[in-house]
Amino acid sequence: MKIELSTKNIVTIGLVAAIYAVLTVFLAPLSYGPIQFRLSEVLNLLAFVNPVFAPGIVLGCFIANLFSPMGIIDVIFGTTATLISVIMIVRSKKLWVASLWPVIFNGLIIGAELQYAFQVPFLIGAFQVALGEFVVVTILGVPLFAALLKNTAFAKYAQE
Repeated sequence: MKIELSTKNIVTIGLVAAIYAVLTVFLAPLSYGPIQFRLSEVLNLLAFVNPVFAPGIVLGCFIANLFSPMGIIDVIFGTTATLISVIMIVRSKKLWVASLWPVIFNGLIIGAELQYAFQVPFLIGAFQVALGEFVVVTILGVPLFAALLKNTAFAKYAQE
């Protein structure tokens, strides 16, 4: 995944990062902890539309995780889960398949993180995180992005 660092792409990366971080921190009670519905995670599907959005998603996650109650462990492992997810999203051919990568990787990685940080049993933590991701990214995100991709203005801008 090679991304040209044009002025437009740098601005796009910065905007996506800012939107992800602000949404996550603003909705902090929903964004962090054993049960989370991180609404900013719907932005992961932008990487399906165009790989140029991927660095902004990862950077936004990194910034948001600086505010996590789990501290540096979430900065490292939460951001890694997002990085792996967006790499797999970029490689996906179908939107609904793309939506499952954050469910899988965040469930497993954040589930392990919750076990380490809060002694939440791994299977419970992994299930809770995966469920939250599934609701946000698959149930809410797939129909939203299917509709957005039908919007010619969005599709044209996002795929440039």
